[in-house]
Amino acid sequence: MVDDPDADLLKEVAAGDSRAMQALVTAKLPRIMALATRMLGDRAEAEDIAQETFLRIWKQAGSWQRDRAKFDTWIHRVALNLCYDRLRKPREIPVSEPPEQIDTGPLPDGSAAVDGGDGNIVAHALQAISARQREAIVLVYYQEMSNREAAEIMHISVDALESLLARGRRALSTILKGQEQ
Repeated sequence: MVDDPDADLLKEVAAGDSRAMQALVTAKLPRIMALATRMLGDRAEAEDIAQETFLRIWKQAGSWQRDRAKFDTWIHRVALNLCYDRLRKPREIPVSEPPEQIDTGPLPDGSAAVDGGDGNIVAHALQAISARQREAIVLVYYQEMSNREAAEIMHISVDALESLLARGRRALSTILKGQEQ
């Protein structure tokens, strides 16, 4: 069994320690926000996902099974499942209001999801590819996970992940080349 650096903290959260939960949120929020923002392309929705993720962790900390998955794997899976639920819901845009502008500020992890220049183009292109390809790309390239870690979170083999990455890179390349013209 691999020693999980979050195991003791999660045990305290499961016991109802709000300070432990605050420490967990402080440690994990930037990555969960970055993940959700890149998956959804909408910072406000990403904030909702992050909040729901931590609410679920608070309520279900006692159900985490140390021998089944690392906590990081578990929390990423919770956040990704919530992102997929949100992506499946039809989005209603009121006709009387202009479409929401993408927030070009830095993400909580200090990275720039969209920077008004090329990052904005890449962020839009990322939203145009399939959700599974986007998930693979976000986990590996933006969350800086190994292929093995990303495959574990996605519940697929490393070969299947590499296939998703290859197809996703090709799709992004096609979209970005089309925007250059």
